[in-house]
Amino acid sequence: MERKVDYKKTYKEFYLPPQKPVMTNIPEMKFFMIDGKGDPNGEAFGEVVQALYSLAYGVKMMPKSGVTPGGYYEYTVFPLEGVWNMDSGAKDFSLLDKDKFIYTVMIRQPEFVTDQLAIEMIEKTKKKKPNPVLDNVCFGSIEEALCVQMMHVGSYDEEPVSFAKMEEFCIENGYKRIGHAHREIYLSDPRKTEVSKLKTVLRFRVEKIK
Repeated sequence: MERKVDYKKTYKEFYLPPQKPVMTNIPEMKFFMIDGKGDPNGEAFGEVVQALYSLAYGVKMMPKSGVTPGGYYEYTVFPLEGVWNMDSGAKDFSLLDKDKFIYTVMIRQPEFVTDQLAIEMIEKTKKKKPNPVLDNVCFGSIEEALCVQMMHVGSYDEEPVSFAKMEEFCIENGYKRIGHAHREIYLSDPRKTEVSKLKTVLRFRVEKIK
């Protein structure tokens, strides 16, 4: 039987957590990634997102252009993700000063995408869909390992409420957060979804308190 992957079904544990904190172990995954800083509501961030989706759909549609990579299988393009932190000038990490955000935005890629294939796709996309941000793309693997995550429903500006629940969960279960960075996985298109119904997976790395 031909393999077909829908991340919401095949990898449900990673992308559809409950609306309460849970522990999970995140394995190594491959991503197209772009680093940036500042308020994500600006035009620059939009160019980053556009560049990543151009690459992601370019890989998915390769067979239709007459090139089928070894190991290729049908799949649903993975959602946009971002790892967020504050720059060294931020004095209070509890305050969401968007101008001081530093981030890595990314889209996961299937296992069959090799380093060479990624390089070829970046160069092909530069010619087909020029975007200066493509010069900043990198491809690599990330293994988050032990994490706490939950589904946040609602405005991005209300995320601190969910993070507080996650921090409380850690305290109650003998874990501590590793660093200030956190990951967000965007399951909703904010251009088409009511703010109150936006679904975002929130996640941060943890370790057992010794």
